[in-house]
This record gives sequence, C-alpha cells and structure tokens, in this order.
Amino acid sequence: MSATAITIGDPLTEHEVSREKLEDIFGDICEHPLYDHELHGCLNCGICTATCPSAHYFDYSPREIVQLLWTENLEGIYDAMQEKIWACAQCYTCAARCPFGNSPGGLVSILREVSIKHGMQSAKDVLRPFSRVMLKLITTGNQLAPNMITPDHFADWGPNISKIDAPLQVLRKAVPMPTMHTTDTAWVVNLKTSIELYTIWEESGVLDQLETIDENLFDVIIDIMDEKREEYEDWLDEQDDD
Repeated sequence: MSATAITIGDPLTEHEVSREKLEDIFGDICEHPLYDHELHGCLNCGICTATCPSAHYFDYSPREIVQLLWTENLEGIYDAMQEKIWACAQCYTCAARCPFGNSPGGLVSILREVSIKHGMQSAKDVLRPFSRVMLKLITTGNQLAPNMITPDHFADWGPNISKIDAPLQVLRKAVPMPTMHTTDTAWVVNLKTSIELYTIWEESGVLDQLETIDENLFDVIIDIMDEKREEYEDWLDEQDDD
C-alpha cells in the first residue's frame, strides 16, 4: 500500500483508496447546495437514531452519519457510502427530532448523489434493479405500469405479492379515468412533453449521472430520445407546410 493510500472496509473486502480521492469526495459533499442547510452541529444525543425506523432493522445510525460528517472523518464517510447510506428510508423522522435542526436524511441524500457522481459500486448495485423503471420514466414520462408489478420483479415482497397477481386489465378498469385503462402506461404523455422532460434531465445532469451508473441503459435512452426528437422535428415541419 502506498503512503498516500488508505485501506477501507473489512479484511474480506478491503481495498485501497487514495487520500486525494477521499478529499475529492468530501469536497463534493461540502459543495452541495443543501449541505450547510442540513448540518449544524451534533450533541451526540442519539435522538435521531432512537426514532429511526431503519435503525431498528439495519446496521444504520443517523447519528453516525452526522458525526462522520461533522468530524470530517473521510475514511468513515467513504465506508458508510459503500452500504449504510442505502438503508435510510428517507422518512425524515430524524430531522423532526434533532434539537440542532440537523437532517440526517437530507445528508444521506447528498451522500447518495455524490456516490452516483463518483460511480461507486454501491450505487450501481442499488440502482440496477430499477433500470427498467428508469427507462420507462425517461422515455415515457411514467414511472410504473401495472404489468411491471409481478412476483418476478418484486420477489422481496414475499407472499403478499399474490394479492395483486390478478388480471390487470380488469383491475385497471376500476379506475374511472379512461387514460388509465392500460397495462402499457399509466397515462399518455405527448411527444412534446416527453422531449421537454428529457431536455430537463439532460440539462440538469441527470443523464450524466445515469451514464456513470449504467452505460448500457444510457445508450438505449439516448437512441430512443434521438428518434423522438427527429419525429417531433418532422411533425413541426408538417405544421409549417400546412
């Protein structure tokens, strides 16, 4: 191990991370526009962890996240970003209880964003099961369709999944809106709106983050949206001719 490298993780999974890399990651965390709003200090009272639902079931403590950031423990921060930050349910109970006005849930959101920016394996592992959802959201404007809710896609739901394992076309007809009667999309998003949404994700850097996490999915989305843009330009030309 070089003099500027630090070993992260337990003996079975440890790997070397340069000090420069750790400082770069922490710099991105501190530069986030919400960082100073979410972190104000810490009494180490543990109220956030005591009221945290996730802390009762996972190796996760909101207090630990705040302490790591408040003390600028770069190695500890990096280690927490490998697994612990993904246990947070983002319920923000911690923020409602903290006497200092800290928001551990908000800080976790920042850590997640930075982990995506740096292409951490933890982010790739967590987001990979949602690739179909992301593809559908970006290309259609819809997050989920009824035919995506199947035991194969949500095996971790256990035996209760059988409650919705029924003829989905029939179930959807119970919804009074005609545009909801489909298993393909929950509602129809017109071409112009779809391109506008895509442009927002493009300009805001969402697609850059997606490319870091899943390059194949990124390529598929780019191809689909290029076709949509061409289709929309053809439609505009037709309107001009009329």
